[in-house]
Amino acid sequence: MKTPALALAIILALASAAPALARDKLTVILDWYVNPNHAPLVIAEERGFFADQDLEVEIIAPADPTAPPKTVAAGKADLALSYQPQLHLQVAEGLPLIRVGTLIASPLNCLLTLADGPIETAADLEGRKIGFSVAGVEEALLKAIFARHGFGLGDVELINVNWSLAPSVMSGQVDAVLGAYRNFELNQMEIEGRPGRCFYLEEEGVPPYDELIYVANSETRNDDAIRRFLHATELATQYIVNHPDESWDIFRATSTELDDALNARAWVDTIPRFALRPAALDAGRYSGFEEFLADAGLIDAIRPVPELAIDLGAK
Repeated sequence: MKTPALALAIILALASAAPALARDKLTVILDWYVNPNHAPLVIAEERGFFADQDLEVEIIAPADPTAPPKTVAAGKADLALSYQPQLHLQVAEGLPLIRVGTLIASPLNCLLTLADGPIETAADLEGRKIGFSVAGVEEALLKAIFARHGFGLGDVELINVNWSLAPSVMSGQVDAVLGAYRNFELNQMEIEGRPGRCFYLEEEGVPPYDELIYVANSETRNDDAIRRFLHATELATQYIVNHPDESWDIFRATSTELDDALNARAWVDTIPRFALRPAALDAGRYSGFEEFLADAGLIDAIRPVPELAIDLGAK
């Protein structure tokens, strides 16, 4: 009877002495500083969903919001949060990037103006000053919106307001801005006593698209680790949807900067826009937006969807 007991003791001793299996490490660069748009990543970390998938995830806020996709393309990070419209342009430029998952499954971008100002419809923007942050796809978006109302880009004055979107509208520097988020700037203006009005791009002639996506290096990505990452964020999204108040308490407890009125409002407005199946791919969105950009003259050829996006959840 002593031999089995001794053998068991030896096995347990060896098991306790053996090093734990190392978790796979993933570096994820955000598109901006941490905010409610990134809730599934924060909740996945805080609730242990990443650890359950044998992942050690490092989440980094960028110093330059335009840099994350380029960093992934250069092989210096595993994943970056980016935007579907920009992905099309970057792939056309030759960057080795591909969409592997979705975080925000609907546009957040809107054309923002003052609610009590003279702009009541998008048609009223003719002859006005329009602010923007980053040149690129914005011209195609504005061209599509204006075309529905019988005027073009030459009929407005475009002004680069950098990242000062809501302030530039509230101060009267511009009549409207493109690039404002309906879950943030709209709430910011309400809090500051200058309510805004959003013209939603998908209701103004722009094809619907995924606002925030996960992009990886198309040549060096680790599909197995990314699948587990997306599964963890899917579980986190389910938890947020089922337990919004508890999730908000977990989220805001991670930083005092997150616990304010703007983030609290944005939290509520963002939850319905999270992708419930982050790995799932709506191929029609990518083919449709590729055609939209080609028609606008921003890309030289229409690329097949597999060169832009993949579904790692498909078997």
